[in-house]
Amino acid sequence: MNAMHQYMLDSYRASRHGTKAPPQPGLHDWQAMRELTTHAAPRRARHPGGRVRAVLSRLLHSG
Repeated sequence: MNAMHQYMLDSYRASRHGTKAPPQPGLHDWQAMRELTTHAAPRRARHPGGRVRAVLSRLLHSG
């Protein structure tokens, strides 16, 4: 079952129960991505390039 099938099934159930229909698939994707990036941005700002520095340090000190 894909997202469209699930949406159709949920819409049918909502109409039978007299409740609000769910949003269409993909309707809020950009909003969700924006929220994820703004949530993840403070963590990246605290440790800029930490992984890169660790890899470079291992490469430089291994030889």
